[in-house]
Amino acid sequence: MTDAPRSLQQLVDKAKALGAVRVAIAAGAQDLIIETVREAQGLGLIEPKLVGDPDAIRRFAAEEHWEVRQEWIVPAASDADAAAQAVALVRDGQADVVMKGHLHTDLLMHALLDKEHGLRLPGRRVSHVFVVEVPAHPKLLGVTDAAINIAPDLNAKADILQNAVELFTLIGIERPKVAVLSAVETVNPAIVSTLDAACLTLMARRGQIHGAIVDGPLAFDNAISAAAAKEKGIVSDVAGDADILLVPDLVSGNILAKDLGYLGGGVSAGVVVGLSAPVVLTSRADSPAARLGSIALAALMFHGRPKMMPNLKVPDAHPHCAPQPEFACCPLPR
Repeated sequence: MTDAPRSLQQLVDKAKALGAVRVAIAAGAQDLIIETVREAQGLGLIEPKLVGDPDAIRRFAAEEHWEVRQEWIVPAASDADAAAQAVALVRDGQADVVMKGHLHTDLLMHALLDKEHGLRLPGRRVSHVFVVEVPAHPKLLGVTDAAINIAPDLNAKADILQNAVELFTLIGIERPKVAVLSAVETVNPAIVSTLDAACLTLMARRGQIHGAIVDGPLAFDNAISAAAAKEKGIVSDVAGDADILLVPDLVSGNILAKDLGYLGGGVSAGVVVGLSAPVVLTSRADSPAARLGSIALAALMFHGRPKMMPNLKVPDAHPHCAPQPEFACCPLPR
């Protein structure tokens, strides 16, 4: 796979070549958001729809010496209104991607998962994927789910894994290798994550999970280091060469993703998957490179997958906060 991307910049370059996508930024009035949107628009990555207070948006844009066109601004009365309007722009065909601006994640997730006006799809679980570029590692690493599903069971993990595989396929990594992580590389009935890992491995071999090579349980060192796997006598197509790391739960995944960034010097792009449109879910602490990488991921998702319409009538799925409880993200009836 010589054409497989190995850096976030390669994702940005690939997305630029495909043309701009229309991005609805919920609550866009903030200096870091405006800086990111200005750069992405200047690179030809996006056509922005800045949803929020028009006067504040113009003020922040002026500070960045950026002339914002009138048609790029969508007035909103509050953060909740901005989230709802950003989602509505996608539903109405006026935007392709939703991006989190300067608002709490729970407000955006509430709008995305709304039973009548959100972007849920029948039969699909909502999850999150980080794509991390680590200087000391030769390839991009996927980490999932470190942001939305709190304590997924086996079925949930299968859905989360499939979502990540589809994303990696869209960005140009054919048949990605997935390491199902635990604390050890042997099955131990006392450690539930090892049982789930063994089941997911078998499910992939039997076609219940498709498009990937899956193996587990694997400890983190065995997943990314061929030398560690060899030392422990692990014979595996995945060990030492994983593209995607499926974590046991949100807590371990969140710690891993932040460790890769703060201690490993990594840069993490991230998107929400499993909805009818890509969603860029950035943090205030993200670097400009992480933000651009996230936008590029979303753009590649939009360009690469079939266009799907959200379900108009779905069961109640109103989250109380983000991260989300199991019921908020679980697949909807078809």
